[in-house]
Amino acid sequence: MKKGFVKVVPETIDDLWHLYNIIYKGDEVYAYTSREIKQDEKYARAKRGERVSVFLGVKVEKVAWDKLLGRLRVHGTICQAPEIVPTGAHHTLNIALNTPITIVKEKWAHHHVERLEAARKASEKPIVIIAIDDEGYALATTAQYGVEVKVEEKVRLPGKLEAEKRSVATKEFFQKALNSLRQIWSESQNPPIAVIGVGFIKNDFATFVEKEAPEIAKSIVDIKSVNNSGVAGIYEALRSGVLAKTMKHLRVMEETEVVEEVLKRLGKGEGKVAYGLEEVRKAIDFGAVELLVLADTLLREASDTERLSFEELMRNVEQKGGKVLVVSTEHEAGAKLTALGGIAALLRFALPENPS
Repeated sequence: MKKGFVKVVPETIDDLWHLYNIIYKGDEVYAYTSREIKQDEKYARAKRGERVSVFLGVKVEKVAWDKLLGRLRVHGTICQAPEIVPTGAHHTLNIALNTPITIVKEKWAHHHVERLEAARKASEKPIVIIAIDDEGYALATTAQYGVEVKVEEKVRLPGKLEAEKRSVATKEFFQKALNSLRQIWSESQNPPIAVIGVGFIKNDFATFVEKEAPEIAKSIVDIKSVNNSGVAGIYEALRSGVLAKTMKHLRVMEETEVVEEVLKRLGKGEGKVAYGLEEVRKAIDFGAVELLVLADTLLREASDTERLSFEELMRNVEQKGGKVLVVSTEHEAGAKLTALGGIAALLRFALPENPS
């Protein structure tokens, strides 16, 4: 930290997500990369260059996170490189998993270091959630950046009066859901599974899995009731906390709970909450902020001046004994926070009313 740099090796997609939220415009990032080197022949016809592996640094202009390909793209101008590569030229570093990189900042903010430490400690597997009822099923995996919906299937089972037809159709439906579950469970290296749903179908499905795939059934750690089916049921389970036992270490759960608490206090008209930059700034000045909540986009998409201003607010909160939570906009809670202006705070006490 004294020299302003850290060296990291991203090991999971979550790690790339954290780096996406840490690397800003103006930082320098160093890594091994490949670059086309053209032969310097003044009068020769232009030839295709040779692609070589080089270690170089770029002054960051833009960062893009590619969740589907599992990589981070850091674009900027070359600030340090071997003699064969011209400095000042543009280059994009593709940061893949298990690629060592060095990040240099003029100043490392406390929330950057905290985020790196959290990423270093977070080694838990994702959780697979299957929401199933007689209208269909949805499968999602959790990550620290949010929930990724993998499959959603609709179904119409025969009514309870057609018992024999319903029994055959339910078995086929369960087999299809199990096939999807098996594929995602295997791809995610056999993580814990939570089965949720409306009514008794979820329990019947869990029994079916136990009979047909006992190795998968061993990973089922929770079976819970929700009021909504499909993807809506998965988000409800996160909001309501019914999966708290399953997800006690997962960041997305913490973020969801905090945003729901903000909305609950606003809904009740309580004074111990603030949202929007002006109101939150006032609460910080009063020393009233217990927890400052910011959307990640607020920091990532801010200009240098704006970001320094936000980081000053964060420092002020911490100096007065409060905490800071940066919320991912890759899940429902982050979208709700964005609708409130991307910044809110839970307060120790209500602010005094402005005199009319």
